[in-house]
Amino acid sequence: MRVGIIGGGIMGISLGYLLTQRGAQVEIFEASPVLGGLAGPLTLPDGVAVDRFYHAILSSDASLMQLCRELGIADQLRFRETRTGFFHAGGLYSMNNLVEFLTFKPLGPLDRFRLGLTVLYAQLWNDWRQLEGVPVEQWLIRASGRRTYDAIWGQMLKAKFDGAFADIPATWMWSRLVRTKSTRQGVNQKEMSGHLIGGYATLLAAMAARIQAAGGQIHLRTPVQEIVVEQGRARGVRLGGEVRAFDAVAATVQSPLFQRLIPGADQAYRDYLGQTEYLGVVCPLLVLDRPLTGFWTLNITDLRVPFTGVIETTSYIDPQYVGGHHLVYVPKYTAPGSAWLDKSDDEIKAIWLQNLKLMFPDFDERRVRHFLVHRERYVEPLHRLNSTHLIPDIRTPVAGLYLATTAQIYPALTNGESVTRHARQTMDLILAGQPA
Repeated sequence: MRVGIIGGGIMGISLGYLLTQRGAQVEIFEASPVLGGLAGPLTLPDGVAVDRFYHAILSSDASLMQLCRELGIADQLRFRETRTGFFHAGGLYSMNNLVEFLTFKPLGPLDRFRLGLTVLYAQLWNDWRQLEGVPVEQWLIRASGRRTYDAIWGQMLKAKFDGAFADIPATWMWSRLVRTKSTRQGVNQKEMSGHLIGGYATLLAAMAARIQAAGGQIHLRTPVQEIVVEQGRARGVRLGGEVRAFDAVAATVQSPLFQRLIPGADQAYRDYLGQTEYLGVVCPLLVLDRPLTGFWTLNITDLRVPFTGVIETTSYIDPQYVGGHHLVYVPKYTAPGSAWLDKSDDEIKAIWLQNLKLMFPDFDERRVRHFLVHRERYVEPLHRLNSTHLIPDIRTPVAGLYLATTAQIYPALTNGESVTRHARQTMDLILAGQPA
C-alpha cells in the first residue's frame, strides 16, 4: 500500500513512521527545508540548534514515551523539577508548594481555598461533554468565586485569547487543569517537566531514519500544489506539472491549508472546512547569558503587559544541551485577524524589551545574545461553545483521502503527546479503509 502524506511536522512524521511499521510504503512532502513544523528546530547564529517554539514532555505522556522506547532514544529523556509563578499588579509571586499557596498575596484566605478547590474540582470531573455548553467564565466564577476570577482567571483568559473569550467553553480550562496536575509527582507534589536532548528534532530524526530504512521517502522543500480528486476519490498529489499516484493520501496540515489543496472536492465540504478558526502567535525567543526568572511558566495577570506569559525552558533543560544559552520564550497569542501578526520585528522587539524592563527592573539588554521573532497564523484550534459539530472527521467525504489535523484533538491540549496519539488513530483508520 502506497500512502502520500502532506506535511512533515510531528503529526506527519509520526503517521509515516507508524504506517511504515505496519508495512505501508510512504512518501512525505514538506514545503519547508526542515522537518517538524511547529515542533521543528531553529539554528541560532552561533550554529546551536534549539526548538523554534517552546515544548515540554511530561512523565505521564504515555504515547511519546512509547515512541521513544521503540526508537531507542528513551535514554535521551531528561526530567527536572520546575516552578510556576505569577506576575500580578507589578509583583512576582511563586506558587509551587503549600506554604506559597497559603501566603499567595493576590488572594485572601477564602479565595485561596476556593482556588484550590477549583483544581480538585477539575480532577474529579469525568464528562467533558457536560462542559461543552458552559462558558469558561461562568464555570470559573462558580468554582472559584468572583474575586478569584477577577484577580487571576479573568486576566489569564484575556491574555490567552487576545481579549475575546465570551464564547469559549469550560472544556478549555478543564483540560489545562487536568494536564497541569499530571506534572506533579511524589508526596510533595513537585512539578516535573522534561525534554529530549536535542529537542523534538531528536524524535523526528529517529522516526525519519526508520521510514527511510524501510524504503519510504521524505521530500523537503517540496510543496504540494493540489490533492488530485477524480470521481470522488483521491488519486494522488500534484507537484508542479507531475501527478504522483497513491492508494491513499493523508493531509496533516491545518484545515484552511487543506481546504485550498482540494479544489476537486465537493464545495460544501470545502466551505465546512473554512469554519475552523485558530489562535495565532507572535513568539520572540530571547537567548540570554543567564537565567531570567527561574520559573518554567510565569503567568501574567497584569494587563499592562501584552505578553501571554514568560516561558523559560532552561528551567528544565540544562543549558549545556543548548550551547550554554538560557532560552526564554515570550509569546503573545493572537485572535483571528489580529494586527499583532503584522507588526515588524523591530516593533515587536521594542515593545517586548520595554515591558520586560517593567516586569524586571534590573533587566539589562546586554544580557540578550539573540532576540528572534517568530510568527504563526494557525497555532491553536479555537473551539467555541457547542461547536464539536465543526470538528472535521479524519475520514473525509473523498474516498482514500484522510485529514489528520490538530483541530480534531479536543478537548485534549495540542501537544506532542496528543499529536502522536492522534497519528496512531489516523493510521488505524487508513489501514482499515483499504480493500483486502
